[in-house]
Amino acid sequence: MTDAPPLPTRDEIAAAARTLAPYLRRTPVVTVERADLGLPPGRPVVLKLELVQHAGSFKARGAHLHLLTGEVPAAGVVAASGGNFGVAAAYAARRLGVHAAVFVPDTSAPAKLDTLRGLGAEVVVVPGFYDDALAESRARAAAT
Repeated sequence: MTDAPPLPTRDEIAAAARTLAPYLRRTPVVTVERADLGLPPGRPVVLKLELVQHAGSFKARGAHLHLLTGEVPAAGVVAASGGNFGVAAAYAARRLGVHAAVFVPDTSAPAKLDTLRGLGAEVVVVPGFYDDALAESRARAAAT
């Protein structure tokens, strides 16, 4: 078993929030009664509605933070994803003027591929599964 990375401190979380504020939506939080979800009585359930975030998920936060705080190669960024992370990476790259190559397995939904292309990403469809797309993306990253 590998050691997990340390959890961020409150100060690190606050710094990340300040960095991301100009780029992302502040998403709503709603409280739902447990009975509405068919759950037994107890504390209410609090939901953070990240589906209204740019790119449709919380993954836009990580993609932006990585590009804003990390070193971005001149060739741009490479991602492997058949889903929301690829869309988040493509969105963040477009927003920040960085080239994005997103490697996807050939089993990816056509609508997801259309979204990636619409965001300006170079979409590389790889025969096989996610692991195959990941291997291809790593090869591209090493080469460029």
